[in-house]
Amino acid sequence: MSAQARELLQTVRRELAPGERENRLLPLIADGRAPVSVLAELAAQQHRIITSDRRSLLMLAARCADVPAGGWFAALAEGESQALRALTAFAEGCGLTPAEVAAREPLPGCQAYPAYLAWLALNGEPTGTVLALAANFAAWGGYCATVARALRGHYGFPDGACAFFDFFAEPAPELEEQTVQVLASAELTGELIDGGRRYGRQLQSYELMFWNTLADTLADTHPAG
Repeated sequence: MSAQARELLQTVRRELAPGERENRLLPLIADGRAPVSVLAELAAQQHRIITSDRRSLLMLAARCADVPAGGWFAALAEGESQALRALTAFAEGCGLTPAEVAAREPLPGCQAYPAYLAWLALNGEPTGTVLALAANFAAWGGYCATVARALRGHYGFPDGACAFFDFFAEPAPELEEQTVQVLASAELTGELIDGGRRYGRQLQSYELMFWNTLADTLADTHPAG
């Protein structure tokens, strides 16, 4: 069963992998062309996302407390707590105080992802949600690795200010194995797998919407002509 679960996870990851040019903001950050103002907006929007996602993951953990998925969701919620602490240093590096982070308006395109995860927390099939989230991690981790390199190489951010992105970029073999075991413990019916794929497509679309909404703020700030 573990081999089947691992193969399923890898297959869905390949299916959901975004195209190279779908994320319009990442190349600008990677080359150091994105202004610090958009990094500050990224920090503020992520603060809302992480805070919301942590609650959603705890809700999912409570919904399936007596099965392996419960521990998986709880571990992710703890990871969100660590990430939230690291995010403070990144926001400060962008020139934002905690009060300024809290005062930033939520951008609908950036907050679609946590809104959908909150929906999954209430309505999603838990194992399908595990599959969708785990498949989405690959793209998010790759984006974070690129941002971390750029922050050091182009923006001169110290390690502490990059820790948020380092956290998500680092390989997590223990979590990977736990994911496989959670999937292997469930009855992987066609309906469950199709549902997980559907959740994953939604999450990946909202992930790209987050980055591209931030890219659109640059166009709003610097209109053509």
